[in-house]
Parts: sequence; C-alpha cells; structure tokens
Amino acid sequence: MTREDILEAAAQVFRQKGYHGASMHDIADAVNLQKASLYHHVTSKQEILLEILERALQLLLERISSITDQNRPADEKLRLMIREYLQILVENIDLATVLLFEHRALERRQHARHIPNRDKFESLWKDTLSEGVRARLFKCDNPALITRALLGQLNWTITWYRDDGDLTIEQIADQYSDLLLKGLLK
Repeated sequence: MTREDILEAAAQVFRQKGYHGASMHDIADAVNLQKASLYHHVTSKQEILLEILERALQLLLERISSITDQNRPADEKLRLMIREYLQILVENIDLATVLLFEHRALERRQHARHIPNRDKFESLWKDTLSEGVRARLFKCDNPALITRALLGQLNWTITWYRDDGDLTIEQIADQYSDLLLKGLLK
C-alpha cells in the first residue's frame, strides 16, 4: 500500500460521497486497510484533501504551462489550453471533481496553502488573454473576469459530459473556443 494508492482511493471516495460525507473509515475500506493502519500513512482527512488538491493543481500547471510557454499566437494557445484542460478533467475525473467541488472544505490554514497555486493556475489563463490584447488579437477589458467566466464554463462540463455522448471532449472544446473567440453574433 502506497501513499499514492491512498490518495487515489480518497479522491474517488470524496467524489462519490463528498468530503463531508466521507470518513477515514471509508478511505481505509477503499484501500483494504484498518482505519488505525491508515493513520500510519496520513494524519488526517484534511491532509489528504490538501494533498489531492495540490496534486491536481500541479498536474494542471505542468500541462497548461507547457502550452503557454510555446511561441504561438494567443488565440492558438487559448484553443490548445481549452482542449488540454477539458482532456485533463475527463481523464482525471476523481481529482478534478475534488479540486472543483471540495476545496471549500479546507480549513483556514490549508486553504491559505492552496490559494497561491490556484491563483498561479488562473494567471496562466489571464496572462494568455492579456497577451492577446497586447497583440491586438482580443478585445478584452477585464482578463481576470473573462478567465473566471471561461474556467467556470469549462469546470461545469464535468457535471454533464459523458464519454458516450453526442460530442467528444475535443469537439466540445472546439465549440467552446469558437464561442469565446468568435461569439454568437453573425
């Protein structure tokens, strides 16, 4: 039994039951450990939650920054970022669900540790939008607001997306990109 096994199981338990509905006993059962044995690997449910959130953000930061670091126009970067982000969310549904919906369960001290990485991730998007404004590709008076609106739209996708649905995640990403970059008007 590794810490990684415990974190993966905990993410699944948190996704299924919610942080507050999940117990350490549930996590121990998911990895076939006695509850007392689980405490040899982790100290608390808060520690588990914070580590899951940190891992999710680290994954996102690595994969999205690999796009933002490329020498491409901002509109191309944004399209690639949207595709990559949605792909990460659906490939890591347990991590993504915990990141998007359970972060509010963090206690004050853990929340303070989580916020800088979240802000760093949001900055990748905001900076790309600002880059597009400077290059006169985008008209965007408030990149921070547009970033939050875009991430809200993308994040909500995991609540309704199905692998066997009418559209692939790539098609959804492309339609979101078109909506953002071209708008609804003819």
